[in-house]
Amino acid sequence: MFENKTIVVGITGGIAAYKSAELVSRLKKKGALVHCVMTRSACEFIPPLTLRTLSENPVFTDMFAEPKVWNVEHIALADRADLLMVVPATANLIGKICHGIADDFLTTVIMATKAPVMLAPAMNVHMYENPINQRNIEDLKRMGYKIIEPGFGKLACGYEGKGRLAELDIIIEQAGKLLLANTPLTGLKILVTAGPTREPIDPVRYITNHSTGKMGYALARQACLQGATVTLVSGPTALPVLPGVECINVETAQQMHDAVMAAYVNADVVIKAAAVADYRPKERSEKKIKKADKDMSIELTRNPDILAGLGSKKGSRILVGFAAETNDVLENAAEKAKRKNLDFIVANDLTVVGAGFGFDTNIVSLIFPNGDIKKLPQLSKEEVAVEILREVMRIIKSKE
Repeated sequence: MFENKTIVVGITGGIAAYKSAELVSRLKKKGALVHCVMTRSACEFIPPLTLRTLSENPVFTDMFAEPKVWNVEHIALADRADLLMVVPATANLIGKICHGIADDFLTTVIMATKAPVMLAPAMNVHMYENPINQRNIEDLKRMGYKIIEPGFGKLACGYEGKGRLAELDIIIEQAGKLLLANTPLTGLKILVTAGPTREPIDPVRYITNHSTGKMGYALARQACLQGATVTLVSGPTALPVLPGVECINVETAQQMHDAVMAAYVNADVVIKAAAVADYRPKERSEKKIKKADKDMSIELTRNPDILAGLGSKKGSRILVGFAAETNDVLENAAEKAKRKNLDFIVANDLTVVGAGFGFDTNIVSLIFPNGDIKKLPQLSKEEVAVEILREVMRIIKSKE
């Protein structure tokens, strides 16, 4: 998404300015063409030479510096930008933008650009909470500026509170989403399920599986980055919260069933990547079961089949399922896709190294109702997610 995109990074005068160096470096590694614009105050915190070296481009600091070419540099830069991001953004800059003040190179570029503008505030907690600053931020949001909320923590000034620059992972992810804002997924509502379920035996023990949720989270992340409105129903995982994604946390299969059935009504696409337990203990002990000198049996009962339930009433929605198999993979997956009325199913062989639970990669086949099979090589789960969403879009277009 960043490849060959022109990104203008504005840096203002705050202690968080030092983080702009890592930001520029990471954007360059993702293939972006980065141009840096620094306010005079920013140059007090980080030397322009650092950013010039990392961006491999001149750094703009002076509105009236002798131009290297004939054109008006701040206008030319504004025209070339696919995205303009100010990291960090001070209260001073936020106030100037909000009131149309363009008195230096950075504010004139912001005023002149037609590209999306992202601001990542970083400042003292009291400055951030000041009603004037909050009003300015709200006004900018209404005008279409993207504001990345600061984090909470220990601040350089000694106070603790909201005002820390947002984590760079969040900033970069939201930048990617802005760059993809006009993709075909814009306007779609996508429901994704992820992770395992836990079926309690007693207050201590439960039945579960080896799912980590990585595949489902990758799908939710990529759908969000490509402009969709995403709801993620997740079983227990150790994965971080996804910015921009509505996450509904559940534990048992019944809880996942109830959450999915409540959310699917508003969905255009449902992708069931969760590894839901087929069975649960028929009786749950309210107290810890003590070890005895004899064997113990646990009677199991069926959990609701969420995917089959969705397939029976999917209407015009796109419904995608997953099949994690250990034998007769393609045959079992194809039968499951037909039986549950899916648009296609994503099948993988759990016996293959690099596929399935716990890996950052996956090796899958996409199986369609007409018998077509699209086999994918070993890819990262993020790349697999992109391929799945590409097929979803193809199906949507074929129905138009």
